[in-house]
Amino acid sequence: MTSESVSSRKIRQLHRSHMRDAALDEVYIVLSIGASLISTLGLLANSPAVVIGAMVVAPWIMPLRAATFAILLGEVRLLGRSLSTLLVGVATTTLLSLILGWLAGLPQFGTEVLTRTSPNLLDLGIALVAGGLATYAKLRSDAVSSLAGTAIAVALVPPVCVMGLLLSHQQWSDASGAGLLFATNLLGILTGGLVLMAWKDSEFRHVLRRSRLSVASFTLTGVLLIPLGSSFVSLLNKANRENRRSMVEQTVRKFLVNETLTFSDPELVDVERVDIDWRKNELGKKKEEGTILVIVRITDPDLPSYKQVTLVQEEINKLLQSNYQLIVQRSAVDVVGPKQIIPDPQELEEAEINRSAQTDEDGNPDSEISLPMQKTNDGEDGP
Repeated sequence: MTSESVSSRKIRQLHRSHMRDAALDEVYIVLSIGASLISTLGLLANSPAVVIGAMVVAPWIMPLRAATFAILLGEVRLLGRSLSTLLVGVATTTLLSLILGWLAGLPQFGTEVLTRTSPNLLDLGIALVAGGLATYAKLRSDAVSSLAGTAIAVALVPPVCVMGLLLSHQQWSDASGAGLLFATNLLGILTGGLVLMAWKDSEFRHVLRRSRLSVASFTLTGVLLIPLGSSFVSLLNKANRENRRSMVEQTVRKFLVNETLTFSDPELVDVERVDIDWRKNELGKKKEEGTILVIVRITDPDLPSYKQVTLVQEEINKLLQSNYQLIVQRSAVDVVGPKQIIPDPQELEEAEINRSAQTDEDGNPDSEISLPMQKTNDGEDGP
């Protein structure tokens, strides 16, 4: 038997197996509805554990693997069957989550919903790896145990549920973000699966080069790099800005409390909070600009003075090599309560003398102490 016939038989076997995976049958519909309900309810309850359970139940990875194989071989019929099956699941999930979101009527959603509205390059990387592992589990029967973990990692159902929930509240922008996350996971799985098959088998590698559908898949994935890359850059800038903000706030607070006389005395000025309001630098300016708002509680309405605030601002800018404007927001504190009576020291001394004299009068200094009688050598009782 030639290697070509062996390869052809293997491809035919994979084709039949993927045709079964792409079938729209009762099992697929029941599991899709169940996963949709579990995921939507978990999102409404803001429960990560419930959402993870829905990922395991969802059967969408099966038609996606079939679509990957169809793209590799250029099988339009198998690709159409896989995508139509997936489309039924997506439409059902979107409708169910929209209805549940409308019935629940929550004023706002939790973090489990909001975190799935801003995908970036990291999400695409996860989908690529998960797609490769899902395809590998299909090619190697001994690796099928990883399929559940792959389904959890790629998370196809939750973004669609999030999209339906946000549509029920007419939050179009966030809903489009959830839709972008689903598209990222979808194309990531397809592309990752294609790359894995090309790496695993030289025959698949030759077929991939001739497939026009694979070119279309790679092109669409490349298009996703634009919004995902922009979101990733924004994420990095936000993380760097927050890190810088925290460092500046700690530096300012430490300087105010430890290096200044005005702010170091908590009885006069108590520093409650330090906030940084960043200002976008103009072109050509290297120094950071912004406003430092220091909220303090004071007992003396004259503190801190304008001159003191100006001096502290100069020292902070010199220390941080920046150009911040320092604003101090004062909250006066009035202590309300009974007046503290401070006794006269002479009165305390006289009271102590009187107390000692009274103790001597009440005592019995002349009283005798009885001792036991001791016998002398003569037998008489001694004292």
